[in-house]
Amino acid sequence: MAATLRSNSNVIFRCAFRVVWCPKYRRRILGGRIEERLKELIREVVDEKGAWLVRMEVMPDHVHLLVEVDPQYGVHRLVKAIKGRSSRVLREEFPHLKSQLPTLWTNSYFVATVGGAPPAMVKRYVEQQKGR
Repeated sequence: MAATLRSNSNVIFRCAFRVVWCPKYRRRILGGRIEERLKELIREVVDEKGAWLVRMEVMPDHVHLLVEVDPQYGVHRLVKAIKGRSSRVLREEFPHLKSQLPTLWTNSYFVATVGGAPPAMVKRYVEQQKGR
């Protein structure tokens, strides 16, 4: 990732985060049309919230983002917006998700500043989601 400095009206920043979350019970439901629609929704929310999507990987049982976020907005608000909208829209557009899961996403997620989370730590978080 390039060392791009960003700014708003009063802060110059470079705040990049790894964010990972899983479907409830770590179900392997994120494939095909659901995966494509999820990617569209994530891009929409990231753009609307003024963040920058650097990289996105959607696996059958987890989502992994590398995003840059204005520190005055906060990564927690971005994740909440992405998970909230994607859950609502995907469950409306793919009704079988409602019968498979009480909610689409777990309440938790993993976040680390870039450089602060070795890949093994991210992998461990994803593996721990099996029983939730």
